[in-house]
Amino acid sequence: MPFPQFDRSRLRLRPLAERRHDLDSSVFIRPDGPRVPFEHAALPVLADRIVSARRSGATVLFACGAHVLRKGNGPLLIDLMERRLLTHLALNGAGAIHDFELAMIGQTCESVARYVSDGQFGLWNETGRLNDAVRAGAEAGLGFGEAVGRMIEDERFPGREASVLAAGARLGVPVTVHVAIGQDIVHEHPNFDGAAAGAASYTDFLVFAQSVAGLEGGAFLNIGTAVMGPEVYLKALAMARNVAHQRGERIRRFTTAVFDMLPLPADVSVEAPKTEAAYYFRPYKTVLVRTVADGGESHYVRGDHAATVPALYDRIIEKARP
Repeated sequence: MPFPQFDRSRLRLRPLAERRHDLDSSVFIRPDGPRVPFEHAALPVLADRIVSARRSGATVLFACGAHVLRKGNGPLLIDLMERRLLTHLALNGAGAIHDFELAMIGQTCESVARYVSDGQFGLWNETGRLNDAVRAGAEAGLGFGEAVGRMIEDERFPGREASVLAAGARLGVPVTVHVAIGQDIVHEHPNFDGAAAGAASYTDFLVFAQSVAGLEGGAFLNIGTAVMGPEVYLKALAMARNVAHQRGERIRRFTTAVFDMLPLPADVSVEAPKTEAAYYFRPYKTVLVRTVADGGESHYVRGDHAATVPALYDRIIEKARP
C-alpha cells in the first residue's frame, strides 16, 4: 500500500525578483582578468598532462562542484572548451541551477538561514523553468545538461555568454549534470518530473562513461565535489575498463587531480587508514589512490577555487601556446 505523499499543489512560489541574491555576475573571472596569486608545484605538471592529452586525442574531463561556478570560474571553463582543451565538463544539480540563474537574471544564491524559517527556500517561480527544459529534453532523448543548455541558448538568456551549459550546447562539448533526486531546490517545485530528471541524468551518465572510455593518456580533475565527482567517475571507469579488458586494451595510464580545501597527507598516493577521517573523503581514496594505482599518477591541490582554478587555467594556456 503506498505511503501518504506530500501534496506539492499546496506550495506557494514567489517571483525570483523578490529574492535577495547573494551573488551576481560581477564574480566572473575572465581569461584576461585579474588573479588571486597562487602557486603550486602540481600546476605545471597538470598543464603539461592536459595539453599532451589533447594533442594525442585523449579525454580531458573536469568534474566540478557548484562552488567552482559560484567562485566565478565559468568563463575560464568556457574558454578551455572553446580551445578544445577541455573535452567534458560534469556538474552536480546545484551547479546547473547556479549556471541557469546567472544566465537568466545575472544573479544566484540565496541564504538558507534567511528563507528556510518561513519555508520559502528554493521556491521561486522562474528557477523552476529548468524543470521544463529537462522534461522536454528527456522526451527528445537529450541529456540533462544539453537540454538546459539548449533552452539558455535558444531563448537567448541575457547572460548566456558566461553559461557553461549554453557553451556546451553551442560548441558540441558534453556538459553533463548528475543529480540526486531530493537534493536540489527545483525538486521542491510542483512541475518537477522525477522520471524525466532521472532519464536525462542517466543519459548524461552514459555520455560521461563514454568520455571516460577515452581516458588512456588523458586527465580527470575532480574540483570541489566530494561525492558526485568521485562516485560517478568510479562507476564510469569500471564500465569503460570492463569493455576495454574484453578487447585486450587497458585504461590505466592517465592523470588525476583533486582540487579542494581539506588538508591531506603529503603523499596522496597512499590510502589513509580507516581510523582517520581522511579515509572517508572519497576524492582521496577513489581519485588519488585506487583508480591510478596500476599505472596512473595523481596530484592534490589545496586552496580556494577562486585562486586555484584560474592559476591552472593560466598554466594550461601558457603550455598550449605554439
